[in-house]
Amino acid sequence: MTGSQEPELIHATAVAIGETGVLLLGPSGAGKSDLALRLIDRGATLIGDDYLHARQVDGGLQVVVPDRIAGLIEVRGVGIMPMPHRPTAMIGLAIHLSNEAEGEERLPNPRETVIAGVTIPLYSLFPFPASAPIKVELLVSCLKERL
Repeated sequence: MTGSQEPELIHATAVAIGETGVLLLGPSGAGKSDLALRLIDRGATLIGDDYLHARQVDGGLQVVVPDRIAGLIEVRGVGIMPMPHRPTAMIGLAIHLSNEAEGEERLPNPRETVIAGVTIPLYSLFPFPASAPIKVELLVSCLKERL
């Protein structure tokens, strides 16, 4: 990455839906890679799995996959698999993967999170239902409508 700002290392998985980057946040085992895999199956592109470098670029949040893990995704029960990827993306929103006990709000208002000094919308989502990838795509389309 170029520029004067030192990138921040974040534990996350990122995909691009069209030109919009989506960060999937949560602890190990929360379902980040699983949800990313299902989004990729629906047409998203992998940016990076497990950790990323994040920094502010022109007021937005840019993530870059480290070379060491570029084009790799962990598929539980299968292993580390190669996957077509993009090395970088500008992030439009973040999804915090909740556990079933937390549940999802029926009509959520986005919260916000700050990563590398950039404030982005943050939603909470239980990642394992079949509808989860569709919900992420809907959030991305809603974001585009607000711009």
